[in-house]
Amino acid sequence: MATLHHLPPSAASLTASLRDLGYSLETAIADLIDNSISADATEIQIFCDMTRSSPVLVVADNGCGMTEAEAIAAMRHGATDPRQKRGPKDLGRFGLGLKTASFSQCRRLTMLSAKAGVRVGVEWNLTQVEDDDDWFISVLETDEIGEQPLVELVGVHGTLIIWRDLDRLFEDEAGSKRDEIVNDKLAVVERHLSLVFHRFLAGEVKGRKKLAIKINGHAITPFDPFCRKNPATQILPEETVWIGDVAVSMQPYILPHHSRLSASEYDYYQDRSDFISNQGVYVYRNGRLMAWGDWFRLVPKGEATKLARVQIDFTNDLDEAWTIDIKKSRARPPHAVRERLRQIISKITARSVIVHRGRGQKLFQESEAPFWERYADHSGIRFEINAQHPLITALVAKLLPDDEKSVRTLLDSIAASLPVEMIYSDYSTQPRQVDQTSSDGAQTLERLKSLKHALYGEEPGDPKSFFQVARSTHLFDKEFETVEDFIKREFP
Repeated sequence: MATLHHLPPSAASLTASLRDLGYSLETAIADLIDNSISADATEIQIFCDMTRSSPVLVVADNGCGMTEAEAIAAMRHGATDPRQKRGPKDLGRFGLGLKTASFSQCRRLTMLSAKAGVRVGVEWNLTQVEDDDDWFISVLETDEIGEQPLVELVGVHGTLIIWRDLDRLFEDEAGSKRDEIVNDKLAVVERHLSLVFHRFLAGEVKGRKKLAIKINGHAITPFDPFCRKNPATQILPEETVWIGDVAVSMQPYILPHHSRLSASEYDYYQDRSDFISNQGVYVYRNGRLMAWGDWFRLVPKGEATKLARVQIDFTNDLDEAWTIDIKKSRARPPHAVRERLRQIISKITARSVIVHRGRGQKLFQESEAPFWERYADHSGIRFEINAQHPLITALVAKLLPDDEKSVRTLLDSIAASLPVEMIYSDYSTQPRQVDQTSSDGAQTLERLKSLKHALYGEEPGDPKSFFQVARSTHLFDKEFETVEDFIKREFP
């Protein structure tokens, strides 16, 4: 019969391996905030103090706090069984997040906590773990607790996480370059937290008070990826899928075309959420955003779905069915959810296309005689210059037959060489930067005079027709007041 042999892992080797699970600074801090929210915190403060001889990063909350026994248990690797049923408000799963997230960024982790006014402190130091090759933590004495940075943030109840020996944060840089790197990373942290916890920050999570998060005293505002405050956002019917006796809700949205966003709205959303890359499903577990910007290979990302989003909500009862990873940044939907999602995508794709193309279609219809015409027939889709446009017919009427043929060939060549791929690339990624109408006041006036002469020569002309032709050229889209003033002066 085989003999059992006790073979515990090497503490030094395992902790070194756990440092490389793939956390970034923002996902690591988000993992700490999960613990604060699970402890019913309503205020969370993040400080990164680079002025100390030994810089620190601190996360403090006003949650329920812990006793010494609870704090020691929380510092244990695998503190809870992931198969264990959790409370409906719990955002944890594996009992690893505090340690793995912290060690991904630092080598010394200190936790202070207070419950009913009694402060306790425990600490992991990887240097000690490596020297001893064993699992020993330090339980701090009262005087040692009082010497910890920002200890005053721990009141009657609450918890303070302190990161020191921040070897992963500085990227081996020093001086102003180090500070610049850290500030850039903190800006990414702010954006990440504003999205991941946006429903907590907005007070939208049932059974939870509104959450406040600050970084170095600066309050984080929630970022709504669905642009729900804009009246042009389409909120489609919600659907529910049942996994056993647990409901999964699925709420589709169609974001507004960029032309329906104000300049400030567009800059805000484009700066934080590229429309192409962040289309897709947004998966929430107990109100916390877990994963986003993915269609789970059900459909490729592209223009057709760029304005489509689907919000999916489930509780921690379905953690195993969704295969949530340690970093809580990846989730894979169960089969029943994937199948319903496939049906939803087919519906919202058509809606997204209508919104995205609707503005272009409107531009074609704004004038009685558009400059460009779109044809869709057996040979495909093509764009041609409208040969019956008044400006073209007026010019052609003045030409000799051979010259007319040359002009027709020129127009056909321009239409055939339309740089569709380049236009698609620029307009899909930075539509507000595409501007065909830029000109100064003097140039606008010269164009109006030239247009009037081309249409009417020395004849008086018709002001209403002239205005329609001017609109159809789109040369004066930003100068309609100038056009109106010109018509008043030049058309008696």
